[in-house]
Amino acid sequence: MSRQEALQQFRQALKAGQKCYRECVHRGRYPYPQVLEERLRGCAVAGRVDLGVLDIPIAQIIGTNTAGRQAAFAANFMPLLDLGTEFASKWVALCEAHLGDTGITDPIRCFEYMGCFYVQEGNKRVSVLKSFDAPTIRAYVTRVLPVYSDDPAVRVYYEFLHFYGLCGLYQVHFNRVGDYPKLQAALGFDADHIWSDREKRAFLTAFYTFRTAYYKLSQEPPVTTAEALLVWLHTYTLGDLRVLGPAELEQSIRAVWTELTAYARGGKIEMQTDAEPEASGSGLLGLLAGRMIPGGTLRAAFVHECAPEKSPWIREHDKGRQQLEQALGDAVSVRTYLAADYPCTEDALEQAVSDGAQVIFTTTVPLIFACRKLAPKYPGVRFLNCSVDMPYPGVRTYYGRIYEAKFLLGTIAGALAEDNRIGYVADGPIFGTPAAINAFALGAQLTNPRAEIELRWSCCEASPAARLAEEGLRVICARDLPGSGDSPDWRGLCLAREAGPVCAALPVWNWGEVYIRLARSILRGGWDELSAVAAVNYWWGFASGAVDVQLMESLPDGPRELVRLLRAALTHGELAPFHRRIADQTGAVQNDGERWLAPEEVLHMDWLCANVRGSIPQYDELLPMARPMVRLLGLYRETLQPEKRGPLL
Repeated sequence: MSRQEALQQFRQALKAGQKCYRECVHRGRYPYPQVLEERLRGCAVAGRVDLGVLDIPIAQIIGTNTAGRQAAFAANFMPLLDLGTEFASKWVALCEAHLGDTGITDPIRCFEYMGCFYVQEGNKRVSVLKSFDAPTIRAYVTRVLPVYSDDPAVRVYYEFLHFYGLCGLYQVHFNRVGDYPKLQAALGFDADHIWSDREKRAFLTAFYTFRTAYYKLSQEPPVTTAEALLVWLHTYTLGDLRVLGPAELEQSIRAVWTELTAYARGGKIEMQTDAEPEASGSGLLGLLAGRMIPGGTLRAAFVHECAPEKSPWIREHDKGRQQLEQALGDAVSVRTYLAADYPCTEDALEQAVSDGAQVIFTTTVPLIFACRKLAPKYPGVRFLNCSVDMPYPGVRTYYGRIYEAKFLLGTIAGALAEDNRIGYVADGPIFGTPAAINAFALGAQLTNPRAEIELRWSCCEASPAARLAEEGLRVICARDLPGSGDSPDWRGLCLAREAGPVCAALPVWNWGEVYIRLARSILRGGWDELSAVAAVNYWWGFASGAVDVQLMESLPDGPRELVRLLRAALTHGELAPFHRRIADQTGAVQNDGERWLAPEEVLHMDWLCANVRGSIPQYDELLPMARPMVRLLGLYRETLQPEKRGPLL
């Protein structure tokens, strides 16, 4: 490179530095490189570790050790001092050396703190190489270790230290606890797998290919390259990076941009706890007047894991599908697909899309993986999954607030329990289950202040309802739907008799009402009125008709009338199970009775009421068949080690 070319490179770098300085000042940001000494002031340091000479990513060099020469550089390390200065002359000389025969050979010296680098010697070398977008630079690195704490940033950094010990890569940078293990799992590695040189090379090739396309789309992307890659890997594989051309790769990143934005916002979930009000006009005529779907007919698809006759849960959803067709008539056209009939689950959804589906209802939680993969590919199709608390903006979820029905069952149980002992069988420690247990316990306490709930888990033992009966309990709230453990006779609120259980009341999932309301909302354009960035979770209760209770003839008139009154109060918002003073098993007051619990507080309950005897099981206590669901919706899913997805490298 001639001196004239080096001078031109300096002029371009100077412009970039001045621009960065102006933008930082305009946005209220610090316009110079950060200073490590200032950052460490008042921070506890656990020690320093000499890492020797490494190739470090230039993008993660963000500051200097001291403030001495900081003013010569903008925050992006581009120069701020004009030509004619000694600084400029040295910068130009280094620029000539960089593209000369020898290049810049001397390593810089720097400190690494919390995954970022601060230059001790070699600021101008960093500046020159940054001006050429060099990916790495040789450096003597000294690591400054923070004292471990519960600070999320420190926890993430210590996760990085474990990750770095496995692969020796600084290029991967996350800001959220749990993402380093997730990446390890996404690449098909065990948690403690040590990377081979071949695996490192393959990953870095893929990483930089992805980074180039990612930064073409935005100079200020919402998340780091590693975070974007992790989100992208939910839909694609590293193998796709080897076959996708530059334009195709950019398009694939655009397809998941909504998820990237949602990730940057912390995976915000927009809870829709009430269905939209019915429009003016009645019956089919009112619906037809408000149609906003081209062609006037909503083409809907239902995707089940298996045939309805093989699963009580799917059978209830299929009943809902039938009710949808009956209610909307020619305003909706419905087709059903069974994932079991296709080589893989995605094929069933692909077929539905190919057949023209405008909305796809997937009726079991595991199908959300297929939805996540296809949603970015088909942005014009509305994907829904029957689950709750899923932070994926491309897939909306729907579920019922069954705890409201359990509250009513609890009032019946309290009235019928002559010895104050009531049994309760819970399915698994997933979101919403503690709320259902607690609502039942509070309902029982409403009609019997001395009521105590004996809690059992079908995910931990076989035939829990029958075992409770053997222990002498005569009022038992069994599973909502028959499962593989207890006899089908043990369903809902049961009275234990010598001849067998007698059902007094059942909690009801009105899936037909859910599907009808969702379809009508789509037809009227209500779908598009909600956030396009936040994940939307429909979580409906009595007021929306999503849940109810069915009272059997065996139920006495007194409890029957009480349920009628309480059901009306729940439906009209005059009563909430948790709007009262509540103490948990430890004696801690969870609500003083003066406030209404937010939906998120109810859904994420991880405590049990004082009158509940039993505990929430840990993952290792679960039966193997129960563990997949807990991984998806479990109270402690974020603390579980991610499962590896299969080899991608």
